[in-house]
Amino acid sequence: MDGADKPEADDSQTTQMDEFARNMVRLFDQGTKVFSTLAERSSTNGNNGGPYSMASEVTEAAKTLGEVAGAWVTNPNKLAAAQGDLFQNYADLWGRSVRRFFGEEVEPVAEPEPGDNRFKDPEWSESQFFDFWKQAYLITSRWAEDVTKNTEGVDDKTRKKALFYLEQMLAALSPSNNPFTNPEVVRATLQSNAENLVQGMTHFAEDLEQSKDLLRISQTDLSAFEVGRDIAISPGKVVFQNDLIQLIQYSPTTEQVYERPLIMAPPWINKYYILDLKPEKSLVKYAVDQGFTVFMISWVNPKAALARKTFEDYMTEGILAAVDAVDRQLGLHHVNVLGYCVGGTLLASTLAYAAAKGDDRIATATFLTAQVDFSEAGDLLVFIDDAQLKSLEEMMAEQGYLDGSRMAAVFNMLRPRDLIWPYIVNNYLLGKKPFPFDLLYWNADSTRLPAANHAFYLREFYHQNRLSKGEMELGGVKLDLSKVKIPIYELFTREDHIAPATSVYRGSKLFGGPVRYVMAGSGHIAGVVNPPAKKKYQYWTGTPADTFDAWTRTAAEAPGSWWPDWAEWLSGQSGEKIPARDPSAGALKPIEDAPGSFVKDRD
Repeated sequence: MDGADKPEADDSQTTQMDEFARNMVRLFDQGTKVFSTLAERSSTNGNNGGPYSMASEVTEAAKTLGEVAGAWVTNPNKLAAAQGDLFQNYADLWGRSVRRFFGEEVEPVAEPEPGDNRFKDPEWSESQFFDFWKQAYLITSRWAEDVTKNTEGVDDKTRKKALFYLEQMLAALSPSNNPFTNPEVVRATLQSNAENLVQGMTHFAEDLEQSKDLLRISQTDLSAFEVGRDIAISPGKVVFQNDLIQLIQYSPTTEQVYERPLIMAPPWINKYYILDLKPEKSLVKYAVDQGFTVFMISWVNPKAALARKTFEDYMTEGILAAVDAVDRQLGLHHVNVLGYCVGGTLLASTLAYAAAKGDDRIATATFLTAQVDFSEAGDLLVFIDDAQLKSLEEMMAEQGYLDGSRMAAVFNMLRPRDLIWPYIVNNYLLGKKPFPFDLLYWNADSTRLPAANHAFYLREFYHQNRLSKGEMELGGVKLDLSKVKIPIYELFTREDHIAPATSVYRGSKLFGGPVRYVMAGSGHIAGVVNPPAKKKYQYWTGTPADTFDAWTRTAAEAPGSWWPDWAEWLSGQSGEKIPARDPSAGALKPIEDAPGSFVKDRD
């Protein structure tokens, strides 16, 4: 019986070995084509891929980390002590690994932080081989972070920059990113006879083909969504259009609405439909259902012809043009305006301009994760210095705009553990297709940024922080935020990497009128797009305090979404109820149905 089974087992093993060999040949063949494409692109683009490319960031990282290393070399005693601590931890890990090999139960030297999904597979703990690599990595990375934080002889800016680049390097070096030290990848490779690696190389080739200057790693299945079919489906009409915007008026869902309308000014770095994803996640639908007449600014995806459009143009042809159009459409004077992220920065600038000009049409403002003081603007400041700005401006001058992929790369680098490496492992090592997710579809739908506008934004706000200092001028008017006296709803999010809560709170103190301070749980996107039905996260409200830390100590926590709190505040600012307004019945003739054509122009 055993003898009869043996040939079948041998045949099966031979078949698996043959399949594995064939897959390795396929992998080599596919890999050769991919790396040939990479080499061609490298020679076409030159050695430096321009601002925010891997080449330029590696150069910048080497320079910054070199300064930190140089500071340690000048203090050999402290360096020796730090190295001694690292070697002691290595020795401890080795000793415990030996004891575990002989069957003894031992406590780990280092464990992942809660929520670190890189090491969630059980084999990271159950297998001594994988556990050793995991702990060695955690020991090394924590030691490197501690050493960098405690470097003497470097300024604060250099230290923060070094920590940022160190995070990029440590995220890349995780054993979870290595096909030989990731248990899930090893299992998949053995079970599929390396078919996962072949599929992964295919996915890499597809991403490379659809990328422009920089590799764009697929974070979701782009074929699963279509603007106007699955997302951005709130019904309405485009009632106004110019070079920079289409203005959408949404159809009411209630018999009566508040008299004063709401205009939403989203960021122009991505598309507006972050505020109108699927109906159950749509802030637009939620606001309409609460009885507000909602208008949305849909920004153009600019080409080279709009290269000279300035930040001032975005104010006059964007927010102010929208206010003009709404006033004509509804035959009224006062409106409420909401600004999200850079849309909020533009709104704050517009309010200061309007205050100086005596224009009182904007009656209230809602700011969602919007900065006006950039002195504590977080990791994005890493990318803002004279040399990098000069390089960026030269590139934009050549093509008239900044390609959206470059800003997308920057935002991904702010959270490499969440936004880069999980997709490399899933797509390229495990050979899986990314999961369909509407928010990540929006994240991939970036826009071009006109050269004049973007150069002004980076220099005047991030680099020189002129708005908060009262030094910025638009339209020949010096902007003073303290002259903005209207009621403001100020939302910041606790885990924001783009507009840190401390930065947003600090800037909100510059306004001269009443401010309602609200902090949402989670980050820049998930903290804002948090519908009540999901019952996720929490939010805090509190009275003004001198500092953000002082405010958080007394703020009251409430479960769930901040949306109902905002709707209650806004309803008190929006006048009496009147019959609902049909977008087709106003003074402006509808141009096309929502979501309009601007939002469908992909980068």
